[in-house]
Amino acid sequence: MFGKRSFPGAPAPTAPARPVAKEAPPAVPVLSEPNLRARPAELGLQPASTQAPKSEEYYATKSMIFGALIEAIDLAQLSRLDADAARDEIRDIVSEIIALKNVVMSIAEQEELLDDICNDVLGYGPLEPLLARDDIADIMVNGSGKTYIEVAGKIQLTGVRFRDNQQLMNICQRIVSQVGRRVDESSPICDARLPDGSRVNVIAPPLAIDGPSLTIRKFKKDKLTLDQLVRFGAISPEGARVLEIIGRVRCNVIISGGTGSGKTTLLNCLTRYIDEDERVITCEDAAELQLQQPHVVRLETRPPNLEGQGQVTMRDLVRNCLRMRPERIIVGEVRGPEAFDLLQAMNTGHDGSMGTVHSNSPRECLSRIESLITMGGFSLPSRTIKEMIATSVDVIIQAARLRDGSRRITHVTEVLGMEGDVITTQDLVIYDINGEDASGRLQGVHRSTGIGRPRFWERARYFGEEVRLANALDAMEAAGEEERAA
Repeated sequence: MFGKRSFPGAPAPTAPARPVAKEAPPAVPVLSEPNLRARPAELGLQPASTQAPKSEEYYATKSMIFGALIEAIDLAQLSRLDADAARDEIRDIVSEIIALKNVVMSIAEQEELLDDICNDVLGYGPLEPLLARDDIADIMVNGSGKTYIEVAGKIQLTGVRFRDNQQLMNICQRIVSQVGRRVDESSPICDARLPDGSRVNVIAPPLAIDGPSLTIRKFKKDKLTLDQLVRFGAISPEGARVLEIIGRVRCNVIISGGTGSGKTTLLNCLTRYIDEDERVITCEDAAELQLQQPHVVRLETRPPNLEGQGQVTMRDLVRNCLRMRPERIIVGEVRGPEAFDLLQAMNTGHDGSMGTVHSNSPRECLSRIESLITMGGFSLPSRTIKEMIATSVDVIIQAARLRDGSRRITHVTEVLGMEGDVITTQDLVIYDINGEDASGRLQGVHRSTGIGRPRFWERARYFGEEVRLANALDAMEAAGEEERAA
């Protein structure tokens, strides 16, 4: 396999000498198919907010042992092992280095050091304990010395730090290289993803003044469903049934919301109600949607290469979708002129298409779509664009992150049509905030606006869902009356 080299003054190993790496660089190549998450039982996880920063002596010892490890192994042979076998081999070698170097450490300190070095070589270094936790929504690294996390909607400072900015940059390059992208001085901004779909953004010097900045939007290991959103209070049970019917009867849906409001999570929940015999094509900047249907084609944009050639934009993907015989087109995030192509797809037989847009209300969502089309260079009259929006979009679902960190669906709004030069809408479901409890958590209720027959009623009848839709709307109105009476 691969192994250890004798150290000065140490007894020669009894096993045959193994190949030694030649001038191995500090940035260790990532394994070809990494399942690099450290085992939670090995990590001895504790809440990040209580992890004390390690001492400088610890980092000096770790650096010395890491350097000896790099000299003692053959990285080419290491890369041919699977992740678990490579981790076990590295632990054996590091344990022997500690003994040969006469490093005085307790058993707990030695275990912690072993895990840290294994994570540095095989995984994402100090980020591994944070990536293994399922209660963290975001990881924000501001240079090598400060790492923040978001837990339950609130930002906390952790004791996690990197050896220096170079180690952080090596980890950033390792992450983006797995999806065929790069980050360096000539291309200092990069969007990428982890193997589990978590979204990654890197901005490096010289744009980031205090060292590389790494932001990871983590995905939960267990995919959320509408039933779980009901338990979290994001939507009422009756409102969830309305959303389920909207997804099932092939309404064209735009999910609107601010950053971190849960748009992608909600989009994943709605796509669960797409029939398994439908052909679905997704277009994303960094593939993060987790559709469960068997017939899904996932497309991802591509940045330009070093010569500035080969870029594939979101609009290129959406236009190509139309030639792939899709039944539904899902655009992860509409942020440019691809809004025009998505509306055209919605209006030309691809019912049930969906997308997300950054905006703060359903009315702002409509204005933003119009602005995106205008900025794309389309010389169309404003009324023509509005008519296209009104005839293409059926429902806008507004998500929001409230000031206490909770996420709520605040509006389910129908697009009715045009009156003069104005797009008309009507709200089906609204979230009213009633106050806050003793712990500062906001209290509110989802209520029906009393619309008994929404515009997509005929569509629901076509799919045989009109009875369930009527029952859901009646139940929501009854629940609202009980709440008002209480």
